[in-house]
Amino acid sequence: MIVGIDLGTTNSLIGYFNKDRVEIIPNRLGDNLTPSVVSVDDEGTVYVGKTAKERMQTHPDQTASVFKRSMGTKKNFKLGDRDFSAEELSCLVLKYLKEDAEEYLGQEIKEAVISVPAYFNDAQRKATKKAGELAGFLVERIVSEPTAAAIAYGLNQKDADTKFLVFDLGGGTFDVSILELFGNIMEVRAVAGDNYLGGEDFTQVIEQMFLNEHNIEIGFVDEKTRVHIRRQAELAKIELSENKKAVMSCKIDEETLEYTITQKDFEEACQILLTKIKRPIERSLRDANIKINDIDEVVLVGGATKLPIVRKFVSKIFGRLPNVDINPDEVVVVGAATQAAMKERNEAVREVILTDVCPFTLGTEVSRTREDGTEESGHYHPIIERNSVIPISRKDKFYTARDRQDKVRVDVLQGESRHAKDNLYLGEVVVPVPIGPKGAECVEVTYTYDVNSILEVEVLVVSTQEKKRIIIKNEEIDLTDEEIDARFEALAELKIHPRDQEANKLVILRGERLYEEATGDTRMSIEERLTSFECVLDKYDKDNIEKAREELEKFLNYIETNMD
Repeated sequence: MIVGIDLGTTNSLIGYFNKDRVEIIPNRLGDNLTPSVVSVDDEGTVYVGKTAKERMQTHPDQTASVFKRSMGTKKNFKLGDRDFSAEELSCLVLKYLKEDAEEYLGQEIKEAVISVPAYFNDAQRKATKKAGELAGFLVERIVSEPTAAAIAYGLNQKDADTKFLVFDLGGGTFDVSILELFGNIMEVRAVAGDNYLGGEDFTQVIEQMFLNEHNIEIGFVDEKTRVHIRRQAELAKIELSENKKAVMSCKIDEETLEYTITQKDFEEACQILLTKIKRPIERSLRDANIKINDIDEVVLVGGATKLPIVRKFVSKIFGRLPNVDINPDEVVVVGAATQAAMKERNEAVREVILTDVCPFTLGTEVSRTREDGTEESGHYHPIIERNSVIPISRKDKFYTARDRQDKVRVDVLQGESRHAKDNLYLGEVVVPVPIGPKGAECVEVTYTYDVNSILEVEVLVVSTQEKKRIIIKNEEIDLTDEEIDARFEALAELKIHPRDQEANKLVILRGERLYEEATGDTRMSIEERLTSFECVLDKYDKDNIEKAREELEKFLNYIETNMD
């Protein structure tokens, strides 16, 4: 069986195709959504999801979130005395999902289709693939989130010659994709986006409004208080999704500070973010050579699209109500699982041919002749333009730039800047050329980019017919089998918290957080209830434990409601 996974910035999901529909697999707590949060305690026990998110309130120094934004980079996250890359933290989330899915289905799962933002570059896509492999999955296919969403909405069932725009605003990334249907061929016409824009930024706006209201400098606030303020800002944002105003209440230095925010105030404060959202929309339409009126349907994807200000903004731009027939939080995993069923040749799924595009321009560094006749290096020369339909192969000719040049180096770059240094370096090919005057020798450079984001670069010296070819795999990310095994063993030493103890640990962590937030008699009551529950746990009576946990949860619900 092949499963589909939405590895999200804020939440992750896993699903499979069951008979004639996709079924989302609940985690060990019975939830479809698993927060993309990882925490590690002093003993090396790993907590993932809701439990880790709760633990973040009391142990922020041992917990990490929003690490998807750092995929494909060298950034490390320090959890206690251990360092993790974003790739390794994502691996732990994937291992958690894999374990729950295998428990639920009663069989081993070896392969997965994992979704990524359409605007992820080469390094980010490879990091996602490696995270899956470190978690024990075979990952032969990566699917773009907007394409997965289009499949989930059944857009491939629509009439031919239909154009769709998928607006994907998740917790940490933003994508716009324009797709067009021709018979059973679904073609991505253009993608644009921002890998550092999402629901987290809207939460940050509310957080900053609260800080400004009370003249608080965030730099002078300790880490626990900072996490507490962010949590209350997140709750206020959720409240604004359903009501016209929300009250944010934070306890700082034994003083309770409140702030009332209205949808109108929130919308005004988010104007910079809304402007940032508009730019990729305009860019994708321009790249696809399509006008707004040519779009037949607008589809919303991602949890942040639940915000009324976002839906209002999208409706205003396109002059119509967007399609929200499927839960925006779940639509991507539905599409990824459907794509997995297509890969398995499941007869219940209508086969659709998907064509994708290269999200970023691929090119090389060149020298250009200035007006005074001197050569200036450092210029970027595009070979495969962004939003070119893949697979694609493009060839260009280049000439030696100086006298007595004996070799040519082709730097392989990815990006949109006219300055070579500002684009992403992917690798290089160096070929020897006969020594001669400037411009005497010519090399033909061929870039071939396939559907699996693999770039092949071939350089041919025309005069000697000597040829060199490499496959760009990004050395920072791509690992040998031995390195994968070594890192897998290192991660395996970390103890994932036992499935049957997850709910118990979650309620204890919640109680500990409320204990820290409370004072006086309330604090003493929480302490007594937690101690009593821990005594029940020590007796290993499953029925009594479940009953005691339910009673503790009711008590904590009462405490939290009255504290707010």
